[in-house]
Amino acid sequence: MTRIAILIAGLITTGTVFAQSLTPPPETPEWFASARGFVPPDRMAGQAFHVDMSDPQAPVGYIAVYPAGANDPKTAASAFDAGEMLVAKLARSDGKLTTLSAELRPRDPALGSTGPRVLSAARSDAEYAALDTELLATRARLPDGTMPCDVRAWSNDRDPNGLNVRAGPSATTKVLGTLPPPYKFRSKSENAPDGGWLTEFSIIGFKDGWFLIEGATPPGKEYEEASVYPRNHPKPYGGRGWVSASKVGAQYANGDTRMGGLFQAPHVDAQWTPAKGEGGSEISADGGPKRVLACSGFWALVDSHDGVRGWWRRLCSSQVTNCS
Repeated sequence: MTRIAILIAGLITTGTVFAQSLTPPPETPEWFASARGFVPPDRMAGQAFHVDMSDPQAPVGYIAVYPAGANDPKTAASAFDAGEMLVAKLARSDGKLTTLSAELRPRDPALGSTGPRVLSAARSDAEYAALDTELLATRARLPDGTMPCDVRAWSNDRDPNGLNVRAGPSATTKVLGTLPPPYKFRSKSENAPDGGWLTEFSIIGFKDGWFLIEGATPPGKEYEEASVYPRNHPKPYGGRGWVSASKVGAQYANGDTRMGGLFQAPHVDAQWTPAKGEGGSEISADGGPKRVLACSGFWALVDSHDGVRGWWRRLCSSQVTNCS
């Protein structure tokens, strides 16, 4: 079965991607600016996600808070860490809510999240939480210090000798095998890339600028008829091993969250920044990032083509269609 057929079958199985109601991006409340001043310098404010008005004389606002280095690949945040929250005591001044005082507390999952869903909502936050729990359980089977990930990607390496897959997250460790460079052959497919088919794989972990991968497949084989695909095709190393993050690319997929930009932490209520694709349009499940830097869970830290760095939930490796 081709990748396109698999994609269509998956959509039929799971139902329409518009299964849940969509919500517009949340507006910043009037008290947010005054509360933000209480966020410690080693943290960054996310979105305001809840207001408790049970006592009209003493309302309380809540802001998601994450580490200041959450979008730095050297100190990348974890999608499995619930983060913290700033609890702000509010009062009215000149008819507007403002912050009197605030304190940092561990995030209370019971308060939920107001993360926006602009394109679709095939999965709810509760479903992603369950998926995160399953994925986190795999950490025990990964090398020490490895962040569990679930991301599809491809090799961007044009070296005719191929991309080295190593035994550890370092250029000094043993080479286990290689991934082929872009592969061209006489194809009957109208979708064959001009530059050749790329070698795809699954990313299952991240550590120190390196991705732990497995399941690499021969470049283009999944997109071509068996009778057309050359028997002497290049054979990638399909086992588990490490590749440099600088040699990895992917395409944006629909992550059931806000399109058009990137989050500053791998959470739907982190701050969000608009970003552009290679053609200058807003990023969406059509096209890919300039660079893939790190991953955590279903999120990937990327650089957009207009220089914005941030997190996107769900990457895919389709070379013939978008990943909506």
